[in-house]
Amino acid sequence: MNIPEIQGRLQEFAMERDWEQYHSPKNLSMALSVEAAELMEVFQWVGAEESRKIVEHPDKLEQVGAEIADICIYAIRLAGVIGIDLDEAIDHKIDQNIKKYPSSAKRHWSF
Repeated sequence: MNIPEIQGRLQEFAMERDWEQYHSPKNLSMALSVEAAELMEVFQWVGAEESRKIVEHPDKLEQVGAEIADICIYAIRLAGVIGIDLDEAIDHKIDQNIKKYPSSAKRHWSF
């Protein structure tokens, strides 16, 4: 995935429709939340095991893919609008998570 290229396409898309006026960080973060809720709606009334069987339902799988794409689009657009380097931010967050949640092989328990 080429994030700068996607950000350019999204910016061009917004400019062509005069939507940049609506793409404030506040509005984009709210839209991101709405899309996440739409993804949750797909799984709302199914159990954990049933949710794992989504691959057996092509129509639902396509819907989930579309919602995940919407979430990514808004997150990438928000990062572009406020100038966050997503590659750097993601690498940094993964490194933080590795330190915060060490693997069980690296845990040292003391009582």
